[in-house]
Amino acid sequence: MATSISKDTFLDTKQKKLAFFQNLVLVAIADRYIDKMESDFLLTIGNQLDLSEEDTLEITDNLSSLSFIIPEDGLQKSMELQTLVMMVLQDGEVEEREYNLCLEYTRQIGFTQEILDKLIAKLGNKQR
Repeated sequence: MATSISKDTFLDTKQKKLAFFQNLVLVAIADRYIDKMESDFLLTIGNQLDLSEEDTLEITDNLSSLSFIIPEDGLQKSMELQTLVMMVLQDGEVEEREYNLCLEYTRQIGFTQEILDKLIAKLGNKQR
């Protein structure tokens, strides 16, 4: 519930919602495979953001040329990193490509690998 409130607070324009969704898709496809749980998670987030399939077509049609869009707000950066880690943990395995992509995002927002590792450990324990 708190995550939804945060999303509503920070993702107050369609452009911000699409940027957030794009970042999530990049992590989801990092291992070149989206399983059912990852797909369901993407659909849930897309629905929470009130994004239609038409809204996300440009993202899915241009997967090979996408890169992270880094938010300006510090709290939004933290919320997005948490959601990206939740995506990585959807299938119960932290794949190397997914981890490296999350690490890239983590460094781009000015956080350390230690912060990423602690977040993965914390959220991984919650999902068990």
